Amino acid sequence: MKLHEEEFRVPAPGGQIRTAVITPVGDGPWPGLLLYTDIFQLTESTLRTARRLAAAGFVVCVPEIYPHGPLAGVALEFDDAGKKAGLDAAAATTTASFDADRVALLDWMAGRTDISDLFATGFCLGGHLAFRAAFDQRVAATVCFYPTGLQNGSLGADVADSLGRAADIRGRLLIVFGSQDPHVPADARLRIVSELYGAGLDDVELHVYRGGEHAFMRDVGARHDPELTDLALASAVSFFRGRS
Repeated sequence: MKLHEEEFRVPAPGGQIRTAVITPVGDGPWPGLLLYTDIFQLTESTLRTARRLAAAGFVVCVPEIYPHGPLAGVALEFDDAGKKAGLDAAAATTTASFDADRVALLDWMAGRTDISDLFATGFCLGGHLAFRAAFDQRVAATVCFYPTGLQNGSLGADVADSLGRAADIRGRLLIVFGSQDPHVPADARLRIVSELYGAGLDDVELHVYRGGEHAFMRDVGARHDPELTDLALASAVSFFRGRS
């Protein structure tokens, strides 16, 4: 499927959010997918993944997660300096600020004539942000790829209440982990799924891929696993389509 890419500035309380929008070429409307990046923002690696999802028939909206500070407009390198800059930006961002941007993005997507249903996804810290996007009643399904900090509320400048708000989720939820992820070891995964079922969620799935490391879907570096990446993306697309 051919794609069209465009960049927008989405208005938000804290200022505009630079957002890449990747749209299938053809007749819509299409389901809209809010895709949160990892801490490195709008890298070509993440955009390649976004294009694969758009080619499956989604309008994929990829915002910067640090759009209001010194990293606005910056795609970080996958090195120690880039990692430190991304983590520092997260530590300087409150949960309320992340949430305000999320509301603005979903409002903007809901107002587009080429978007029908609303879905959410994300990677690493972005997986945690996608989980919080599921609190919005308009989000019909969410896929979180190796979300960090769900088990202990680690997200930004404060302690996030994400698991404590799991009962607010009304849509379907899929969480994908690698079995060798040191950021979310087995006990953390057990706590997450226990809290979700304890909150009464009955349309939730946890997939753990054997041998997968943290960020195994990032197609740069030694941790990338192409086979697991293909499996994870196919599972996500199937999940968003309602297992059709």
